[in-house]
Amino acid sequence: MTPNQFTRELGAARLLAIVRGNDTQAAVRTAVALVEEGFRYLEVSLNTADAVDVISAVHDEVGTGATIGAGTVLSVDDVARVAAAGAQFIVTPALAPSVAEAVRLDLPVLAGAFTPSEVYSAMDRGAAAIKLFPASLGGPRYLSALRDPFPDISFVPVGGVDESAAVDYLSRGALAVGIGSPLIGDAASGGDLPALRVRARQFLAAAAGLQQ
Repeated sequence: MTPNQFTRELGAARLLAIVRGNDTQAAVRTAVALVEEGFRYLEVSLNTADAVDVISAVHDEVGTGATIGAGTVLSVDDVARVAAAGAQFIVTPALAPSVAEAVRLDLPVLAGAFTPSEVYSAMDRGAAAIKLFPASLGGPRYLSALRDPFPDISFVPVGGVDESAAVDYLSRGALAVGIGSPLIGDAASGGDLPALRVRARQFLAAAAGLQQ
């Protein structure tokens, strides 16, 4: 997958589900349920129990039904491990060594940045798009302010994105939004999977409403 293809397809999906939990099998079930409900882009955080195994299992389970990436990827070794497990893109929380390594391997990078200088540096290092993190510190108005000097950069706000904030960010020109606990809840730690499915449908309906 090329960086251009990554941003094009993520922009069409509009929603990036971030799976993080302390139960390996529950995390796999959560990811599969999200794909069954209609999510097409998923990130499995390396903070998840046996995250590399989760990525591999989800990749095998859903096949071409979704694009699976790895999150909280910081080191060169992290990049190698998740790529071997089948991750199709990586997400970082900061300008870590993983950015350059993923670019070297032609693996699309959603690089974490917050300030204008960090945004510029991330794109200069070859990031496909910017993970605006923690987005909750500035909110949707901060995204609008950043897009003024950087109109051609694709931003994906992450951090505290509930359904209302997702609509606001997308309305202000975000490529997509990354959704963690407001969507996942406790499902990836062995919690309520039916409730996750309800939330998934609500987020998907809200994003679809913006496209009408």
